[in-house]
Amino acid sequence: MCRMPVDTAVKEFLTKTPFFGGLAGTPVFDRLADMLRARSVKKGEVVLREGDTGTSMYIVRSGTLYATRRCEDGSDVRMLLFRPGDFVGVTTLIEMEPRPFTITAEKDAELLELDSKDLYQLYKQDLKAYVLVLQNINRELVRRLRKAGARIAYLTRMTGADHTAEHH
Repeated sequence: MCRMPVDTAVKEFLTKTPFFGGLAGTPVFDRLADMLRARSVKKGEVVLREGDTGTSMYIVRSGTLYATRRCEDGSDVRMLLFRPGDFVGVTTLIEMEPRPFTITAEKDAELLELDSKDLYQLYKQDLKAYVLVLQNINRELVRRLRKAGARIAYLTRMTGADHTAEHH
């Protein structure tokens, strides 16, 4: 992995990603973009493994990734698809817990990596910018939670499983 030369095409791409929302045209945008490192992955390559500890998140610049989760019976269930502009691996930066999914390249992909140390540098240098980045991360996580809730409701209706009577 190498540091990105932050050219016009990369900057233009980043302005359209939810991770950089509200930062375009600011000195923080350039500082954060300069922290990114390029990583190429081939189709079938595992980017992140469920259960591993990690310190990096990735923005998908090109290609497609998918997330799987291991079930109790040992099988893997495909959960999410990530396309250019999406970001993955961010939960590790927020909660410092093992990774909840395995992320694999469905197609050859170009990724932009941001490490937790870089994010910590942003926190030390510019608290307002750090808060904006966290708001962008939280907004995306809430969007994913809403989609997951809708899927759970649909699957519950389709399987006839109703757990509303359970109170714990």
